[in-house]
Amino acid sequence: MPSAPVSTPPKGGAPRATGSPSQAPPVAHPWSAPILLGVLALAAVVGAAAYTDATEPLALSDPGPLVRWGLPPALVVAQAASVVTFGLLALAAFVVPERAHTNRRIDATRWAALTAFIWALASGVAALFTFADLAGLPLTDPHLLPQFGAYVFSLEATRILVISSVLAMVVAVWGALTRSRATMAWLFVFTLVGIVINALSSHTGGSASHEDVVNSMAFHLIGVSAWVGGLVGLVMLRRRLGRDLGVSVARYSTVALWAYAAVALSGMQQAILRVGSWAAMTSQYGLVVLAKVILLVLLGVLGWQQRRVVVARLERDPSDGRAFGRLAIVEIGLMAVATGFAVALSRSAPPIPDALPNPTVVLSLTSYPDPGPMSSIDWFTAWRINWLFLTIALLAMGLYAAGVIRLHRRGDSWPWSRTTLWMLGWLVWIYFTCGPAEIWGRVLFSVHMVMHMGIAMLLPLFLVPGAAITLAMRALPARHDKTWGWREVLLQVVHSRAMRVFANPVVAATLFFVSMAIFYWSPTFNLALTTHTGHLLMMGHFVLTGFLFVWVLIGTDPGPPKWSPLMLLVVLFATISFHAFFGVALTDTRDLLAGDFFTRINLPWGPDPLTDQHVAGMIAWGIGEAPTLTLAIVVAVQWIRRDKIETRRKDRQADRDGDAELTAYNDYLANLGAHDKEVDR
Repeated sequence: MPSAPVSTPPKGGAPRATGSPSQAPPVAHPWSAPILLGVLALAAVVGAAAYTDATEPLALSDPGPLVRWGLPPALVVAQAASVVTFGLLALAAFVVPERAHTNRRIDATRWAALTAFIWALASGVAALFTFADLAGLPLTDPHLLPQFGAYVFSLEATRILVISSVLAMVVAVWGALTRSRATMAWLFVFTLVGIVINALSSHTGGSASHEDVVNSMAFHLIGVSAWVGGLVGLVMLRRRLGRDLGVSVARYSTVALWAYAAVALSGMQQAILRVGSWAAMTSQYGLVVLAKVILLVLLGVLGWQQRRVVVARLERDPSDGRAFGRLAIVEIGLMAVATGFAVALSRSAPPIPDALPNPTVVLSLTSYPDPGPMSSIDWFTAWRINWLFLTIALLAMGLYAAGVIRLHRRGDSWPWSRTTLWMLGWLVWIYFTCGPAEIWGRVLFSVHMVMHMGIAMLLPLFLVPGAAITLAMRALPARHDKTWGWREVLLQVVHSRAMRVFANPVVAATLFFVSMAIFYWSPTFNLALTTHTGHLLMMGHFVLTGFLFVWVLIGTDPGPPKWSPLMLLVVLFATISFHAFFGVALTDTRDLLAGDFFTRINLPWGPDPLTDQHVAGMIAWGIGEAPTLTLAIVVAVQWIRRDKIETRRKDRQADRDGDAELTAYNDYLANLGAHDKEVDR
């Protein structure tokens, strides 16, 4: 009987744990899983591309068969490599346990660096092929490369691929050198950004659905990356995990459940937006979508099988990876075929066209039709669901409720007032992101300012007292195997050096109010009004800076040391003055901010843009003062409460030691007086 294989010892000197030969996975070599993923995905994309119109010659200017047939494989290689990079870095930073003589996370990161390099190379090739396809130039045309260099950042499709390629190269170089788990977490974030930005180049399904399709595709890409990448990474690391395979698979299984839900729901939304009707399901595009649905159902069944059988089997024997390996390879094969279909669909025209015929100026600039004049009743009855913002709110409310329930089940209490404020805060968020402020805020500066004040100043007054970080610290289990779960990540963030800088009240106030002025008096305001990415970044900036400012003033969560209430009031009153100055400046200015946007939309029913801008300044001045005054009152109340607590503490201390502190102080004064008398003599 042959001896059990032993992998190369790590630098620590001890061999890595391995299973017995009888427990070897069906695919033993660690690179067999990503190779299988790539080969099957390539086969699927070629077959689906041949079936659809993705590789048909263009009628006017054809770039040639090499570009037409080479672009889908380049895209699928880039996507597969990015997914494997994502999974390996996620395992390295958050899943894989370490023992005294293991360096599994370093192995995973080195492999991720290699797949990131493949991702960068494939994305670069795909960018060149995409430009050639759009320009109708074959690769042998001498004008191709000069034009590519001149216009690569002018086209959204090529710009996104180049940015993704650059991020992938950063991950490749940095990942080849790092040994820190914190750095691996940052590389994971870079990889996530490099994957999600590809959603911007997805089919829009009609301009009116552009933002919904992009947001849905972003969720879809995150879900697929976590699901497929995590599974491939586990197969690659199986031999190095040894008896830690069980806990790693169990952690992955929880993430995979969330990922499956994200993929299923986002895929359903995309199918509705792109296919449009049941009759369109019989088209070439619709049949490929149907094939993806069938694969998704099969993968769901296999995932349930993994949780029911494989995880239970690994709980009994953590190093028994045979069943896991067999099931994982089947799942990877189905995932690869689904990935190939997805890339082929991205190169095909959906039944609903990408652009609506004869769009209006408002629709072209904002991706939404002209809402028409606004009445008073619209403040209570008008709604337009933004599925991304609604999903964020529902997740935040659901996770908070789950944390409270977990505390109550183990006999711990949680103040009902905190829960109420947190839930009300997210209802405020839903109102300002799915209600009239969002609808008319896209075309009217005054309504936009109402949305800004609500998101940046009113919302944090509800969320910060909810103390979500404290709840998470108490509800989330701690890990003791040198990995980072959600609790460990939160601890790293709130006690990081960066947080000590940003949580400085002066810095937080500067970020909140000064950046607001910079935002409106710079081209970023126009980008936020005309681009989906700019709008999302604007909303994120409003929420984060507002939350941070309120958190450093009245927050009770763990974090950097708090300033004294007196200094906090000084900072707050200084910001009140600046906020008033901002409102007055906006009211008195004669220059129209984002003038190109407001001049071009030229609403026939709307007010004069400059007059509306002055109204926005008055709103910023008037509405913004009420939340600031509320903050001042809360800081003062906390000051009084803190003094009372400190007084009671000193009284208890005096009862225990016979008021030793006062006695020592009186003795000090007596000795000082005796010394002065000696000096006088």
